[in-house]
Amino acid sequence: MNEVRYNLIVEEAGERIDLFIANNLEGPSRSFVQKLIADGFVLLNGEKISSKKEKLKEGDEIEILIPEPEELKIEPEDIPLDIVYEDEDVLVVNKPRGMVVHPAVGNYQGTLVNAIMYHCKDRLSSINGVIRPGIVHRIDKDTSGLLMIAKNDMAHESLSAQLKEHSITRTYVALVHNNITSDKGVISEPIGRDPKNRLRMAVTSVGSKPAVTHYEVLERFGQYTLVKCNLETGRTHQIRVHMAYIKHPLVGDLVYGPKKSKINVEGQLLHAKVIGFKHPRTGEYMEFSSEIPEVFSQVLDRLRKEK
Repeated sequence: MNEVRYNLIVEEAGERIDLFIANNLEGPSRSFVQKLIADGFVLLNGEKISSKKEKLKEGDEIEILIPEPEELKIEPEDIPLDIVYEDEDVLVVNKPRGMVVHPAVGNYQGTLVNAIMYHCKDRLSSINGVIRPGIVHRIDKDTSGLLMIAKNDMAHESLSAQLKEHSITRTYVALVHNNITSDKGVISEPIGRDPKNRLRMAVTSVGSKPAVTHYEVLERFGQYTLVKCNLETGRTHQIRVHMAYIKHPLVGDLVYGPKKSKINVEGQLLHAKVIGFKHPRTGEYMEFSSEIPEVFSQVLDRLRKEK
């Protein structure tokens, strides 16, 4: 049996093992994690566990074995899409919170790829293979907002080149912990795999790549700050890692932020609000904007009333 093996070290005691694994692995759903536990594919300190409710202690070592599928066939699914723009080359969609961009271990259905395969039929670029047709860049499952999709290889190559040149406009809105005293700033710190936990990213000098995030304060709420972030680079979890690095982790981010917060939301409050690029065929600069999702705006409304 082919397996994918993950190892996690627990840094804080008290969390249920199924929740901890689901929060720290990118992709697998909680129900999939629970099935892995039931099937004996999860080891706690070298021993199989029988309960998904097992409470963890600081320093516990978790080993997860995930059987690799022998053949993966991604099926189109009739899932509604919030289409912001579409032509023969490019599709711009507003991804909702909670939707995974492309299939991964334990998450082969209900993804954005399943939805765009149904909508576009065979009109998607093939550069990234069967798992990620048309996908030029990604945002995290719980990050909402704008994504550009390439409907042919010419468009994919053009958009990828613009990403590499850092010429694409990508503006995010995030709610972070604590009061940011400066009105704006730049975080220029390299990002790579966390040496202590290979499933997380971190500011590190080991095996990292340059990463630059520009931030600007939009609104202050005492214990929280609403910020706008512009990306020069597009590293995995870049905004989440950089803001946590300067002691302002995103609200709702259980991976890089506090486990408990007065604001009870599932997933980080991060929205990809603006995306701009040169059209692959015409060369015309195009820019699109989207509104933050309801769960995000409700939190802001509550903070404004309290202020």
